[in-house]
Amino acid sequence: MSASPTSPSASPSPSIDLDAYFDRIRYTGPREPTLATLNGVVAAHVEQIPFENFDSLLNRPVLLDPASLQRKLIHDRRGGYCFEQNGLLLFVLESLGFHVRPLSARARVGRERHSIPPRTHLFCRVELDGVSWLADAGIGRLSPTAALRLELDTEQPTPHEPRRLIREGSLYYHQARVAGAWTDVCDFTLEEMPLIDCEVASWFTCTHPQSHMKGRLLVARAAPGGRRVTLLDNEFTIREADGTPNKRTLTSRDELLSVLAEHFGLHLDRDIRFHVAALPWMA
Repeated sequence: MSASPTSPSASPSPSIDLDAYFDRIRYTGPREPTLATLNGVVAAHVEQIPFENFDSLLNRPVLLDPASLQRKLIHDRRGGYCFEQNGLLLFVLESLGFHVRPLSARARVGRERHSIPPRTHLFCRVELDGVSWLADAGIGRLSPTAALRLELDTEQPTPHEPRRLIREGSLYYHQARVAGAWTDVCDFTLEEMPLIDCEVASWFTCTHPQSHMKGRLLVARAAPGGRRVTLLDNEFTIREADGTPNKRTLTSRDELLSVLAEHFGLHLDRDIRFHVAALPWMA
């Protein structure tokens, strides 16, 4: 694939407490800017920091500055959506000495190809020894647990689902093979997403009534051994490495809070209240 790397950032790396971050994701591997480090950090991040949208449901602002991201995702042991997950990952990778840039995309998980979702997804492009890699810790139930080489039509293994990148016209598609079939994860053009664009897109994602983050509960985490755990409203699913889903319907506040604590490491206040049609007992 012909794709020229982007220019390095002129701004200094933000102050990131790497020791606290690595403790949060339970990462004890090397810290040199190598592919092994990149893959190790991505896998640990996706397994330990859950994707979740509670702040959107609670009408709380989502802040993207380094201090706020560290406070929420590291010290408060919360999760977040793509702008938080990949925003923090980008700052961490910069602090480790990686050449990394933010890219924009359209999330396509669960969407038909003919639909045009908003360009409200952020992920990372990393340059290593003249090769471009894509890292994405924030696409929910299909966040890849390894970096993907920016190379077309090649099946790439990860600790979870195989991945590939294809191109149709001007668009690149990131796809995952789930239950034997390739499914779209996101589409992108390699266009960068500056902080101001992230702020605008995140505001839409967090607050707009038609945003997919409003009106439904979304929680996801990769688990060891190729398994994944997801929560969509009241449907809790453990998907085995072979793609077999084990589903369970939650019927009470206590059951929901128990699942969040046990399977996602999210310990929420017993009195938390938000409005989701499928969860009337949370209002």
